[in-house]
Amino acid sequence: MLCSAAATGTPLPGTATQVTGWLCVEQPGAWGRDVIGDEVLGPELTPELAARTAAAHVRPTLIRRPGRNEFTGTRTVLLASSRPEGSWCERFEITDLKQLLDIDLHLLTGPAPGIGVPVCDPLVLVCAHGKRDQCCALLGRPIAAELATKYPGQVWECSHTGGHRFAPALVLLPSGLTYGRLDAASAEEMVEAARRGQVSLTGLRGRSCYPPLEQLAEVAVREQVSATTSDLTVAPDPASADAALVTHRDGRRWRVTARTIGFPPRQASCNAAAKPVTGLAVDAVQQLVD
Repeated sequence: MLCSAAATGTPLPGTATQVTGWLCVEQPGAWGRDVIGDEVLGPELTPELAARTAAAHVRPTLIRRPGRNEFTGTRTVLLASSRPEGSWCERFEITDLKQLLDIDLHLLTGPAPGIGVPVCDPLVLVCAHGKRDQCCALLGRPIAAELATKYPGQVWECSHTGGHRFAPALVLLPSGLTYGRLDAASAEEMVEAARRGQVSLTGLRGRSCYPPLEQLAEVAVREQVSATTSDLTVAPDPASADAALVTHRDGRRWRVTARTIGFPPRQASCNAAAKPVTGLAVDAVQQLVD
């Protein structure tokens, strides 16, 4: 059974991989199982780049244009910061992979550095990393191809984003909004909402800048109130490990409490052994009055 089929019935909110900084490097052709591996970027670059991305808490991601494309020798690089406030994305090109070592990845914790051209329209990363999990190739590539016809230059196939059991798995940059289980129509709805500064709730797993409980809390509040992409911020509740506080730009606040629920064993990856699965569920959404 495909892992995406085995995961049917498990909740999506609170499952986005926690990432605030992205280094996306164009790498046409086949990818190995590991995102950064000698077989992809070469033995000279790999150890140093892996160390630098880990030290800066930046997620290295391989990207390629949907469809078959010949490599011209020039690679697109995307730098994106998916912080709760002040997120940004810049795009530039390199002709030698060693140029990646010229980038100070710690800049991703601050404002846009002006290294590349600012990216104003939302970019879509669609996981198509078949060597990591076949669901991403089978379900992700058709979605990427469909979106690319409608939004040329804004859609990339990408390497593992986490959560292939929710394939097709998509991430919007720079917001970090993460989605799963979309079809072509709901994927287009996601992009159109993002272009308006809104958030589509269909298939929303959470925003990558937050840990799972805070992701769940944001989704729960969005289901009850109208809010743009940047209207809501989330923080842990100092009074409880099972709650988070959501604040709207206009001053309204909510306390969201949650619990962990268990599911029968199932595979988390294709061809993997079944194991117990847990998910988060909302207990209550309480609006706070000062």
